[in-house]
Amino acid sequence: MIRNKRYMLWPVLIFCLAGCKKYVETRTQGALVPGQWQNYRYILNSSTAFSAGPAIADGASDDVQMVDGSAQQKDLSGNDYYAFYPNSYSWLPVLFPLSGMYYQDQNWNGMYNTVTNANVVIQEVPAVTDGTEDQKAELIAEALVHRADAYLMLVNTYAKPYNASTAATDPGVPLVLKETTTQSLSRAKVQEVYRQIVNDLEIAAPSLPATQAFTLLPTKASAFGVLARCFLYMNQYDSANRYADSALSYNSTLNDLGVITFLDYTTYPLQRLDPEILLAKATSYSSTGYAPYALRLSDTLLSVLGTTDQRYVLFTTDASNVSSSYTDVGGRFYYKERAMGETRNVGPTVPEMMLIKAEHYARSGDAASAMTWVNKLRVKRFKAADYVASSATDANDALVKVIQERQREFFCRMLRWWDMRRLKSEARFQRTLTRVFGGVTRTLDPASDRYTFQIAPYNLKLNPEIQQNP
Repeated sequence: MIRNKRYMLWPVLIFCLAGCKKYVETRTQGALVPGQWQNYRYILNSSTAFSAGPAIADGASDDVQMVDGSAQQKDLSGNDYYAFYPNSYSWLPVLFPLSGMYYQDQNWNGMYNTVTNANVVIQEVPAVTDGTEDQKAELIAEALVHRADAYLMLVNTYAKPYNASTAATDPGVPLVLKETTTQSLSRAKVQEVYRQIVNDLEIAAPSLPATQAFTLLPTKASAFGVLARCFLYMNQYDSANRYADSALSYNSTLNDLGVITFLDYTTYPLQRLDPEILLAKATSYSSTGYAPYALRLSDTLLSVLGTTDQRYVLFTTDASNVSSSYTDVGGRFYYKERAMGETRNVGPTVPEMMLIKAEHYARSGDAASAMTWVNKLRVKRFKAADYVASSATDANDALVKVIQERQREFFCRMLRWWDMRRLKSEARFQRTLTRVFGGVTRTLDPASDRYTFQIAPYNLKLNPEIQQNP
């Protein structure tokens, strides 16, 4: 089957390199010369080539709640470009119908584009004619991290949550490890995809630098951070904790929100420089350019967040600051994207590592250690006058507090949906959700197939060997 190549960086580069021999071999400052490792350094430095993350999860999660019949709903209903948002919000089977003008899933496209670019580096760098072995190993290691991270996001978007008893038979996603003109795109099993993710990251870690100039570039902490995230979603909490420790040994910096009075790029670091981010990844869509796509926060989230938390004060705003026509909507909206002028990060962070450790301790029966890690984070999330340490009566209460802290820290950044998927098998976290859009009421129960997004019909039409989700 001929593979749909999505949006490719490499044809542009190849075209640039395909000039007459006499011009190619003329070495001038800044010129690209075929076969040199610097070409691949430029590719890995490209944020557009490797930064893609999914945006469809946030609308489906319980972080978001629209007002039925509101101006926001009407605007979304009339705009085909953002149809995926109300479709995911309504937990519809098909998010990108072929009948629409915008029928391609940019989430799928973007993450597989990362895979494609990573594969090119992994395949071609060993044959470059210059560069030291260490330099080449570092380039390959960075590409391996990007590929592993892309597959972790893909498998948690388009496959069932990891279940040790069914992972060997559950369909995962197509596992493309080499770039060829033709190959099978049958879906690898969930277990196989996770095995590849772990393998890539463990190979990459020793060759990565301890630091990089920008968070877009993988470091040792990046590899360990993605590994910790990976094992958390495999429900292997000891391994997740071990890799979280490894990540924190290289970077444990937290931003102190308590000293910030207003949010913009002068008071809070941009993603590429944010010391909390272990590897920057951005959602495929931003709420900054189109008001109806803004994420209105749910009553559930707001009740957990509270009004003295600086994450509420700085990262949310009133409806009137989103659109003057949203007076009928009320409530609070996610504001960080608009304040900072950049798409939200969904890559691993220092706070995530801390809360992975907290969850490990809670599930191990050590409530005190779990809350110690929760409070190490929370003390940086309040003004000094408002901070009160959180406590737990036992390990079960500690686990509930950890999950609540994860919702406060990661709201509107993909991970809440991933948490809902993995926790729905535990009775203490199970519940049925209900929401109304366009006068139609829909529910999401723990056994629903809608916890796994279907693959866009456009991709199945091009590649019919890809098995659709229920």
